[in-house]
Amino acid sequence: MTSTAPIDLGAREFWNAPWTERYAAFAALRHTDGLPGYAEPEFPGFEPGPGFRVVTRHADVEEVSRNPDRFCSGRGAVSILDLPAEAHEFFGSLISMDAPRHTKIRRIAAGAFTPKRVTSLVDDVERIADEVLGRARATAAAHGGEFDLVTEIAAPLPLLLICDMMGIPESRREDVFTWSNMILAGDDPEYVSENPLQDYLAAGGGLSALMTELAADAEANPRDDVLSALVHGEVDGERLTHQEIASFFILLCVAGNETTRNAVTHGVWALHLDPAAKRTWADDLDGVTPTAIDEIVRWASPINWMRRTAVADTTVGDVPVAAGEKLLLVYGSANRDEAVFTDPDRLDLRRSPNPHHGFGAHGPHFCLGAHLARREAGVMFRRLLTEMADLEVVGEPDRLSSIFVNGIKHLPVRLPSAG
Repeated sequence: MTSTAPIDLGAREFWNAPWTERYAAFAALRHTDGLPGYAEPEFPGFEPGPGFRVVTRHADVEEVSRNPDRFCSGRGAVSILDLPAEAHEFFGSLISMDAPRHTKIRRIAAGAFTPKRVTSLVDDVERIADEVLGRARATAAAHGGEFDLVTEIAAPLPLLLICDMMGIPESRREDVFTWSNMILAGDDPEYVSENPLQDYLAAGGGLSALMTELAADAEANPRDDVLSALVHGEVDGERLTHQEIASFFILLCVAGNETTRNAVTHGVWALHLDPAAKRTWADDLDGVTPTAIDEIVRWASPINWMRRTAVADTTVGDVPVAAGEKLLLVYGSANRDEAVFTDPDRLDLRRSPNPHHGFGAHGPHFCLGAHLARREAGVMFRRLLTEMADLEVVGEPDRLSSIFVNGIKHLPVRLPSAG
């Protein structure tokens, strides 16, 4: 399949280009007839496939997402390249499944988050945020006020919550941090070797073995926690296998990590670029926070895209799509669609309504943890705008080299009050 547009979404260079270039390209694609097609990227350990087409308009992304009977997730997974069989053992979780199996597993997973347990998790977010900021302040004090926002604040917050939820012992949490970074790394040499597939499988195997061990213990010694609820939860008399629980845990470590991590990091960067918006938020925390978090997720679009595959000959809008064609749902483009969002490149902390696709579009694969992610980010920004009001960005974002995650791996900041 050859490109039908003057840009190439199958090239790493495109995703590593400045954000302004990316969003300008998305705008051009939204005004391009049809669904442009591209060759698949080359990736060590993967066989290149026949190519893919991109879905860049908000309405089209919504249509594909709401119709899993026409556009499935389980055929070759949700990456551009079809995952090899050995990778499905670790990464074949909810996002790569279709009904009826997806429906049952999602119901069991949702059942683990009872109102009582969600209330407890919200309390945990407050506690973990205080702990994270306390350690960040200590790091700043030891280094003349300077520290890395990502490694000290944005990354620990969601992963510590996930570890608490799943009963990960303190002695294994560093492993979880390392393996999660490897899975999220794309082909970034800071986290993976020249054979990233081997590293992904090793990281997935490590997380899977850890969770299988803990699931067996929770089965024999049930507790009032999320892991025990997953182990003992049933739908129509059916329970999750330990491998399914392990795959769900890997999904938590990836999806539950990257959205919050990058929403916090992109949000701090966005407020640095727009000091007036920062003052607006700080002056009215209760009034602005509910809309500000969704706006930051829209503006950042932490996940660049997800793939779907056409089940049979069909259409998207009025564009014909053949059975078996791969479609890339480009969330970062849909979230800046002028047909839906006024002045879409502007960070508008009071934007409402805000039907963004930062947690995926509506449909069976909408993010199960969206509410908790909003809570995590909201708590952290409240703390940053009050307890670290003098925090300032002192360098450019160091971006993750990934075509899948719109990540920032380091952001240098300074806290003058701690220097």
